[in-house]
Amino acid sequence: MPTAKLNKRAVDALAPPVEGQIVLWDNEIRGFGVRVLPSGLKTFIAQYRNSEGIKRRINLGRFGVITVDQARDLAKIKLGTVAAGEDPAEEARRARNEMNVNELCDWYLTEARAGRILGRKNRPIKASSLDMDESRIRTHIKPLLGKRIARHLTIADVEAMQTDVMNGKTEKARTGGRGGKATGGPGVAARCVGTLQAILGHAKHKGLLAEHPTKGAKKLAGKKRTRRLSVAEIEALGKAMAYAEHNGENPTALAVIRTLLLTGYRREEAQAMQRSWVNPMGGFVAFPDTKGDAQIRAIGPEAIKVVVAQAEIAGNPHVFPSTAADGPYTAVSACLKRVCQLASLAGVTPHTLRHTFGSIAGELGFSELTIRAMLGHASQNVTQDYIHIDEALKLAVRRTSDEIARLLAEGAAKLDRLRLVA
Repeated sequence: MPTAKLNKRAVDALAPPVEGQIVLWDNEIRGFGVRVLPSGLKTFIAQYRNSEGIKRRINLGRFGVITVDQARDLAKIKLGTVAAGEDPAEEARRARNEMNVNELCDWYLTEARAGRILGRKNRPIKASSLDMDESRIRTHIKPLLGKRIARHLTIADVEAMQTDVMNGKTEKARTGGRGGKATGGPGVAARCVGTLQAILGHAKHKGLLAEHPTKGAKKLAGKKRTRRLSVAEIEALGKAMAYAEHNGENPTALAVIRTLLLTGYRREEAQAMQRSWVNPMGGFVAFPDTKGDAQIRAIGPEAIKVVVAQAEIAGNPHVFPSTAADGPYTAVSACLKRVCQLASLAGVTPHTLRHTFGSIAGELGFSELTIRAMLGHASQNVTQDYIHIDEALKLAVRRTSDEIARLLAEGAAKLDRLRLVA
């Protein structure tokens, strides 16, 4: 086994072998050498036996990329850790095999969809929540942090990702049949941080990580949505809806919009409502699952009129069925945008209609606690007896729904009066 004082001249003089490899060992530091391949590639190495007596060899760097003196210093460090009982080759192997963020995200989605990861109230995470998580992972988290080793992430890394998403660095056209772009922004950026932090927390809980590496990362403060329609705007929306109906707008979409206004339900709740959940005589809808778990929600007569007027499609259980698939109609947001353009209303989303219901209830004098119950924030689960739904709550929902229906009708009447004048 050839040895020599390793220096630049000695390494430069090494000729590549015809086959195999040759190693020139340093005659000062035991285990420090340079390996030469037939290609001429020269790599500094350190060789040692670990505490179990197993021979190990690690690469220190290529000659030309690092100097002989730099390689010598690295060899002293690595061989020094061996003397202290460590095994740098094993550490390098573990590092190569450690999960990166891409792999950790895939693990999370697989385990969560199988029900093996529990979320709020120690229950399996809902499929709709996982769909949103998957969208953020695919669009923002993986492109920015996917190749990073999970346990080496820092708070600075996560907060930098948040800034990049906020500034639109991951902006791109949507795929899968959806229009528009994934544009990022502060709200999406904060939710990406929440998703990643939750994944890391679940990984620690399941033993994949010894510690949560980015605990304490700060999310951007959310901007509370306060937009709601005034009385005049509700009338304008009623007028625009009547005009749209007369001009061929999708009647199912208009019915969903009307239901949202008359109930204060969330968009997902109204769209996914099934006929078997609705009890017109009892004045309630028994939702088996909502954002607040299973709930019984009061519904007024004006909203019930809309529900029972919807045409049924054989084999489709939904109140507002899709004509193109077996599921519910889901394009209400696009219709609402068109109707609001007719009414010259800006910044209106399905959630605005929910806020509007609560606002009208407040103007009618109902308490904040009652309004929260009307909107499904209170604890109302399906173990309650359907007959004993609070009659005061039913009355509050009915009066609020009646008032909104009156304002919509007043708006529609204005359109009729214009036609008569014309």
